[in-house]
Parts: sequence; structure tokens; C-alpha cells
Amino acid sequence: MSNGSETASWWLRPAGGREVLQIAVPMVVTTLSVTMMNFIDSAILMSVSPTAMTAAYTAGLIWFAALSLFFGVCSYGATFVAQYYGDDQPEKIGPAVWQGVWLAISFSLVVPIVQSLAPALFAAFKHEAELARLESLFFQILCYGAPGWLIGQSLECFYSGRGKTWVVMVVDLGAVLINLALACMLVLGWGVESWGVPGAAWATVIAQWCRGAIYACLVLLPSNRRDFNTADCFPNLALLRRMIRFGGPSGVQMMLDVVGFSFFVLIVGKLGVTESVATNSTFRLSQLAFMPVWGLGMATAILVGQKLGEDRPDLAQRAARTTLGMSLTYMIGLSLLFILIPRVLLEGIYFLSHEAKAESSVAAEALTVELMRFVSAYNIFDAAVIILVSVLRGAGDTRFVMFTSSVMATLLVLGSYFGVNRYDLDIYGAWWFLSAWIFGLGVVYTARYRTGKWKEMRVIDQIHHAHGAPPVKKEATGLEDLETNAAPGSAGG
Repeated sequence: MSNGSETASWWLRPAGGREVLQIAVPMVVTTLSVTMMNFIDSAILMSVSPTAMTAAYTAGLIWFAALSLFFGVCSYGATFVAQYYGDDQPEKIGPAVWQGVWLAISFSLVVPIVQSLAPALFAAFKHEAELARLESLFFQILCYGAPGWLIGQSLECFYSGRGKTWVVMVVDLGAVLINLALACMLVLGWGVESWGVPGAAWATVIAQWCRGAIYACLVLLPSNRRDFNTADCFPNLALLRRMIRFGGPSGVQMMLDVVGFSFFVLIVGKLGVTESVATNSTFRLSQLAFMPVWGLGMATAILVGQKLGEDRPDLAQRAARTTLGMSLTYMIGLSLLFILIPRVLLEGIYFLSHEAKAESSVAAEALTVELMRFVSAYNIFDAAVIILVSVLRGAGDTRFVMFTSSVMATLLVLGSYFGVNRYDLDIYGAWWFLSAWIFGLGVVYTARYRTGKWKEMRVIDQIHHAHGAPPVKKEATGLEDLETNAAPGSAGG
């Protein structure tokens, strides 16, 4: 039976297990890139002190939060690439990718402003003086890598949107290795005089610029210039407006989600150093463990975009169901590991290198084990949110996602603030609130997915329809055509 047969097995059928994993497995490595860079910094700095590790994690989280709006817009180029690729319009892929680069360059102009606000920002959360100083220093250095990071993310869309995720995996893994080598040199003093805490941040900055340069060289290869028009790197105002129209809400959603979690981390930090270290360690471990689901989410957005570009919403829905099933199965197994062997996971990642643990480290490890039980309870809902948001983003339903994130992020920020400051919630009360918040997100996105409105949405002007008829040329009239391609009253219109 042919691989493309509608009656093929779950593994071989279109949008089945094999097609999903071919895209998702490399994306798991890709999603580790930024996380692994910050994790490497934190793990190496743990040899300096728990305070240095916590500062690196918190500063990295706030850095990502500060740039997440721009990151979300630049990343959304993958949806345009996926739908152009599915609709057989390769000549529009190159220009779409370069519009993301122009946006990245323009966004970089605000980086010095963000950088200058760092001392006041971290001081406002009233952390201990040394922790706040290191957080501000680490954040300011990371900002020098922001342009390279955003440009690299825009250029990455050229490969990820077409499902060529193995290229993305190789490049991003190379950036992680560069970061690891430089961090060992600059922090641990391998071959050079140690730079201490700033050395870890500079290692990440250099790695991000290397990543952007590698992608630029690949995108401009002669074969890509010929087949995908990647030499057309000039600004296109109509396409820029369209990318902002759909990518903007996606970026806002990402920013609000990250800001909400970052605020939660900072508020919990007011409860004490042990609570802060334990919360950071728990999120760090859960981020690494969640990478397969993030990879599946990215595969979902790519496949949904491609199948809707082909005018096959049935296959887009099948891809969503396939990735959701894989994610929930994985999360069930992960929950069991978090419950049954939490100390094994922690010893291997955070505490193994310390032969003589400080009393604060021992207390933080014990509390981290307790907090991992909360992650075990909510991670199935978190997995559903990741996949369902990816479906909506891949279709273009970004306004709904932005609205939902606006409401829910506000609830998380206000609930965390008043819970800790006015109602004297302890660390367990704060985490109970977080778990309930994630459950609520899961309910909202499940309801939106089940309406099916996303199946009628597109972010491009379709010209070719791959299912049921030969390609038919349709006149594209610009932004006005977008209104006819989205469901009435939906986020796409």
C-alpha cells in the first residue's frame, strides 16, 4: 500500500506518525537551542554559587520575555513559508523570509532602551542585593546578542516552514556547542583567565551571532536563490503589513505568556532564596523535559500551515490529532518519572557536581522535589495548550490567541501579586494557583479548537488548490483578498 494512501496505517498515512516525527524530532533539538544555552550558563554557574545560577536563569527568562514580542513576529514567517510551500508558490518564499529579517533589524533598535532599564527592573522586585546585581549584569550582556538571535530566527523559517527541520537541527545544535565551549573557557577558565559570571552571558551572545551568520549563508546558496527567490531581499511593504497583521498577535501572545511566567518567578523570589532557587530549578527541569512537546508543537504549526496551503483541512486536523496523541502519551510517562524518581533527575542535572552541598542547596533540592509534583499534575493540560495553540497559529487564528493570552496573563500576574503580597500565600499556595491557571488555559483552547473555525483560515492569497482539482489560477488583489480567505468574524479576518 502506498505511503500516500488514505487507507494506509497510522504510521504511513499522510499527516500520520512518520510524517509528524520526521519534522518533530529535529525540532526537538531546535527548541533546545535557546533553552540549552541558558541551561548551560546556569549549570556552569552553579559551580560558582546557587545565587549565580539563579541570576542567570532569571535574567535569561526576563531577556526572552522582553524580546518575545519580536521573536513571535519573526518566528511567524514559518507559517507564511509553510502555506506558500503547500500552495506551490516557491517564488514567494524568499521574499517572505527576508521581510522577517527586516522586521528583526527594526526591532533591534529598541534593544538599547530595554538594556538601560535593566537595573531599575530587577531592583523593583526587591531581590537580595547581590542577586539583583548579577541579574541586571547578565541581562544587559545578553542584550548584545538580541539582533543576531532575531535575524537567525527569521532566516530559520526558510527551512522550518518547508519541513526541512534537519537543517535547523544541525545549525542550532552547532550554536549550542559553540556556547558550551565558550562558557567553559570564559567561566571555568579553560585556557584563558576566567571572566566569571559575565563570561557565561558573552558565550551566549557570540553563539547567537554565529547562528544568524550560518543561516544567512545557507539561505543565499545558489540553489536557494534559483528555486525560492532568496536573492529578493528588498522590503515589500504589502508583505510586511501582512506579516505584522498575523505575526503581531502571535508575538503578543508569546510575550504575554512569557511575561506572566516571568512575573510569577520574580514574585516567588520574594518568598526567599530557597523558594527562588527551587522554583527556578523546577522550571528549568520541566523546560528540558517539555522539549519533545515543543518540537511536536512546531511540527503541528508547520503541517497545519502546509495542509491548509494545499486546501486540505482534513489532513491539517489529522496532523493535530496525531501530535496531540503523541504529546499526551509522552506527558503521562513524564509525570510518572517526576513522581517516582525526582531526585535522580535532579542529581543528574543540578546537584551532582557538588560533593559538599551547602545547607541552602539541600533545602532547595528538597523543595524542588515537592514542586515537581505540581508539574506532574498539570503537564497534560500544558501539553494540550502547546499543541492547540500551534494549530491555531499555523492556521492564522492569532487574534483569538492574543485575546486569550491577554486575559489569562493578566489573571496570572494579578493572582500571583495579590496572592503573595496581600493574602500571604506560601510557595505551595502559589504553585496551586499556577496549576489551576494552566488547567483553565487548556479548557479555553480546547473549546476554540473544537469550533473548527481555524480550518477556513489562511494567511496567504491561495493560487493553487492541490486537492480534488488541477491547479487553478486565482487573481490576487493584495490585502483585500485576505478577507475572503478567513472565516467571517474570525481572527483571520
